[in-house]
Amino acid sequence: MQPPEDHPHVPGPSLWPVGFAVGVVVFMVGLIVSWWIAGLGALIALAFAFLWVRDLTAGTALAHTPEVPPESPTGANIPASEGEPAMVLTPPEERYPRSKFLELSTLGLGGVIGGIVTAPALGFMIAPSFLKQGTKDHDLGPITDYPEGKYLVATYMADPKQGEVSRRTAFVRYNGQLKGLPSFTIISNHCAHLGCPVQPNGPLEDSQTKQNADVTLIPTVSIAGFGCPCHGGQYDTEGNRTSGPPVRALDRYAFSIRNGHLFVGQAFSVSHVDGAGATAKIHKWTFAYPGEHVSGLESWLYPIQPPH
Repeated sequence: MQPPEDHPHVPGPSLWPVGFAVGVVVFMVGLIVSWWIAGLGALIALAFAFLWVRDLTAGTALAHTPEVPPESPTGANIPASEGEPAMVLTPPEERYPRSKFLELSTLGLGGVIGGIVTAPALGFMIAPSFLKQGTKDHDLGPITDYPEGKYLVATYMADPKQGEVSRRTAFVRYNGQLKGLPSFTIISNHCAHLGCPVQPNGPLEDSQTKQNADVTLIPTVSIAGFGCPCHGGQYDTEGNRTSGPPVRALDRYAFSIRNGHLFVGQAFSVSHVDGAGATAKIHKWTFAYPGEHVSGLESWLYPIQPPH
């Protein structure tokens, strides 16, 4: 009787690798666009990876195969009383096919190498989201430095460790009390067209400049709004666009009062402002880049932006 031939297990054509690749692509895109998309991609990749591995291991020693009792190679058994003393034959030990070992070890080694190559890149992509690298609240000094109803040009270093390269500019106005609490208007100097530095439309009192740590405050005499010297964008005193190419009002900063000091926080975008001063109604939106509409039909015409 000829011994059974050892045919290497070759998996048939399958769509599981394609699904796994699609899941990886969705996961990578989700890391830039949105966390829930990244989670969906991870689930797709894991599901198709499981199905792919299941197909690879089907028909190998990893899969369960029913035991078949061995047949006598010489036909029917001869009774012990009629023949020579019987020889006890031990069944041959089941050996793991070399082809299967090479196949799975190659896949495993490839996975390890892929993980080693991918882990650093994913670390640089994902780690910053958990390191709180965003702009932190910055102390702009005591609120007594801000006269009511008058804009001051405030410059400060968003990250003093980085030095002057992190210096920011904002237009700060104290609006008085609102329901027993100080009210401030803090407007960004980044034009809503292309991000050029906006300037007050009026003279500054350079002689009254105040310096407090890394914060510089320059009072304005009286202004009629703000203007962009690059492309002629114009805004009123509340930051609303009045003319030119900007697509929305100037961005603003959140603020808080702590121990009598004014702290500037995160920036947010504004479509427009109704009213003025402490009673103004601000139409607030998530921070958007210059040139992007934040409301209306136009806001749907822009591609998805990464989180910022």
